[in-house]
Amino acid sequence: MVGWIEKQLPFAAPGRFWRGNLHMHSTASDGAHSVAEACAAYAREGYDFVAMTDHFLPQYGHPVTDTRASHTDHFITLAGAELHQGRLGNGELWHIVAVGLPWDFAPPAEGETAQTICARAAATGAFLAFAHPGWFALTPEDVRSLPMVHAVEVYNHGTEMGQMRGDGWYLADMALNEGRRLTAIATDDMHRLGVVFGGGWTMVKASALTPEAILAALHAGQFYATQGPMIHDMRVEGEALVIDCSPVVTAALVGSRARRAGAAITGIASRVCLPLAGMEDGYFRIILRDRHGRHAWTNPVWLS
Repeated sequence: MVGWIEKQLPFAAPGRFWRGNLHMHSTASDGAHSVAEACAAYAREGYDFVAMTDHFLPQYGHPVTDTRASHTDHFITLAGAELHQGRLGNGELWHIVAVGLPWDFAPPAEGETAQTICARAAATGAFLAFAHPGWFALTPEDVRSLPMVHAVEVYNHGTEMGQMRGDGWYLADMALNEGRRLTAIATDDMHRLGVVFGGGWTMVKASALTPEAILAALHAGQFYATQGPMIHDMRVEGEALVIDCSPVVTAALVGSRARRAGAAITGIASRVCLPLAGMEDGYFRIILRDRHGRHAWTNPVWLS
C-alpha cells in the first residue's frame, strides 16, 4: 500500500516543480491585455509557464492564440483554448479548458457537440478540465456526459473574486465518489490584471520546462493545486502521511466517506503527520491552510 500511495503523489517523481496558470484570456477573445502584456506579467510574478485559453467561439475566430513569441529561457507557454460547444443540463454553455492543443486545432463543424469536440481535443493529446463548475452549477450528470475530461478546476480565482463561486470541490468529490478518477487544478481565469491575478495556480513536477514535459506531467497527475501554501514533500512513514510544507495552521486528510477525515493542527507548523489508519478503499486527498486562509490541495490518492 505504501508504494501504491507514493506512486500517485508527485513528490518522488524526477524533476522539479514549475508554477503555472492553465486558464487565462487575452485580447484575442475577451481579455483586456495583449498576449505579450499578459505573459510578461506572469513571468514577472514568478510563474514558469502559462496556457492562454481564449474562448473558442466564432465571434473571436475560434483562436488557439499563438503565444510562442513570449517564450524565454525561463518562461514557456502551452497552446490552449476554452471550448464551448453544446449546453449543460441547466442550459448554460459548456466551458472546457483544453491545454496542449495543436496550434491548428480546427473550428467546430456545424452541429458539433460538446462530446465530439472534447473527444477531438483529447485525441490530439490535450489535457481537459471542467472550468468554474461552481459558477455554472455543473452537476454529476454533466460530468458523466464527458468521460474524456481529465480534471476539475477546483479553484477559479477570477470566479471567486467576481462571483464568490470559485470552489469546484463539491463537484469533484461527487464524481470521485462515483469512481471517476479526476484530478484537480487551480487557476486564475485571468481576464484583467489586478486583484484577479496570481490567486490560484498549479504546481507541476516535470523533468524539464518544455510544453511536452509539462503536458505529460499533467496527464500523469504529477501536480498539486494551491492559492499560496507550498508542499515540498509528502511520504508514508509507518501508518502516517508525513508532509513537509510552507508554514500552515490547519491540515486535513479527507476521504470518500464523511467521517473518513483526520487532523487539525494548532499553531504554525512546517511538518504535519496525518494518520492513515482505517483507509482501506476509495480515495483520500490532503488540504492545507495557512494563517492567511489560503489553501493547497493534492490530487486524489486512490487506495485500490
